[in-house]
Amino acid sequence: MASAKTAKEKAGAARRAADVMKPEYLAEIERMRLMDDGFMSKCLENAPECIELMLRIILGKKDLKVVKSQTEYPIKSLQGRGVRFDVFAKDSEGNEYDIEIQRADDGAEPKRARYNAALMDANALKSGDGVGRLREAYVIFITENDVMGGGCDVYEIERTIRQMNGKKFGDGSHIIYVNGAVRSATAIGKLVHDLMCRDAAKMYFDVLRKRVGDFKNSEEGRLAMCEAYEKFKALGEREGEARGRREGKREGKREAMLAMAKRLLANGKLMLKEIAECSGLTLPEVKKLQASMA
Repeated sequence: MASAKTAKEKAGAARRAADVMKPEYLAEIERMRLMDDGFMSKCLENAPECIELMLRIILGKKDLKVVKSQTEYPIKSLQGRGVRFDVFAKDSEGNEYDIEIQRADDGAEPKRARYNAALMDANALKSGDGVGRLREAYVIFITENDVMGGGCDVYEIERTIRQMNGKKFGDGSHIIYVNGAVRSATAIGKLVHDLMCRDAAKMYFDVLRKRVGDFKNSEEGRLAMCEAYEKFKALGEREGEARGRREGKREGKREAMLAMAKRLLANGKLMLKEIAECSGLTLPEVKKLQASMA
């Protein structure tokens, strides 16, 4: 009975593999790099050694030891919007890290770094803890392009005291941008190369080469990545549909505001400022609309 059950399970697994390992999925996985969200999330999942290597190189700390890591890490805000860190990690000294992989420039805007840092701090303390218990906190953006525009491989952002010749404020908050557009001969440059590389065999660092190779070249890894890609693709489609609905609602609201303003302008009984207040448009928008109706 046990052998028959095993055979049945194997047959089911084989059917599942045939259903999931579609040629278009496999072709897409071949093109993926660690700089691609879904691929990176799966590769760095349960792989603290890879995250540890990245942090050691970016921060220049050879003895840094990661004791906790999670990809797609949700972090809540009690009063506002929560976020989902691409990678969250904690080292042996209690310092915390948010690593964000950003291909689009607008995903790495400074205020996002500020918000992520604030949420990380807000969730670092338990009720009754003093702020002195806060450890060092790092928000690290690894970007496809040179979003800072300075041509550097790394940008380190720290709070400073202007009236004291730029002396560091020392609040323990750090923001770092790694520029994916630079391929220097340094360890950072080699790390960037590996993050952008599609062929595991051409990677510099052993732990990344092995991890990416496992998912691209082994049957088990390719199946796991196809399953993850299928889920990621479905999630993207749902988010796209939700975004489309939100944009549709905004567009509908906008059209209603314009229609109201046109009626009030045609009526001619209200001042332009009053029409702006009633319709929700700005005064310049009302003036532009009036000119178009002349």
